[in-house]
Amino acid sequence: MGATSQALTDLALYGYWRSSSSWRVRLALEIKGLAYDNRPVHLVRDGGEQHHADFHAKNPMQQVPVLEGRLGGAPFQISQSVAIMEMIEEVAPGPALLPPDPASRAQVRALTEVINSGIQPVQNLSVLQKVANELGGDKVAWAKWAIERGLLALEEMAQATAGRCLVGDTPTLADLCLIPQMYNARRFGVALSAMPTLARVDETLGATAPFQAAHPDAQPDAQR
Repeated sequence: MGATSQALTDLALYGYWRSSSSWRVRLALEIKGLAYDNRPVHLVRDGGEQHHADFHAKNPMQQVPVLEGRLGGAPFQISQSVAIMEMIEEVAPGPALLPPDPASRAQVRALTEVINSGIQPVQNLSVLQKVANELGGDKVAWAKWAIERGLLALEEMAQATAGRCLVGDTPTLADLCLIPQMYNARRFGVALSAMPTLARVDETLGATAPFQAAHPDAQPDAQR
């Protein structure tokens, strides 16, 4: 997948410091060396700023992230983290976030979707609020179950593909999804001892500059 000649400019990322989906996009932007304006959307304050009319107009799903900017001079506005990362990969120069061969690209996308479709949506903020506030359930226990179930499957899959990273030795879209999900695993008390491959990749990449710059604690809206 070669890069195009169209430049990404005037980028603004609407996200939340601890949103794993926002974090993925920050990682893609940092790895590609693309400058962007960080525009926080507080997911809890005032009932959740993602539900306010101005943000609803940007994304009717009322979720972060949303990336705005110009591509070859033409304005764009895109939601959904994987779609955003794929667009960045298609138009921005290296380092590449997808391998060159189709089979390896498919492996990356499969691992990405374990997290993007199989874990994160089941334990995101809106689901946990529903579990606790409307269904009377234990949101922490629910999140722990969802994360542990998915990461154990991911561990098995990654054992066949991992090098330094989940697929080979350079970061891919799958790693950009993994790192935020491992953060969530620790938040909800998931035991990582049964996931040595994932833990090793998380530790290795977490020590690099782009991953440190994209970390929630480094964001302007971080709450400590």
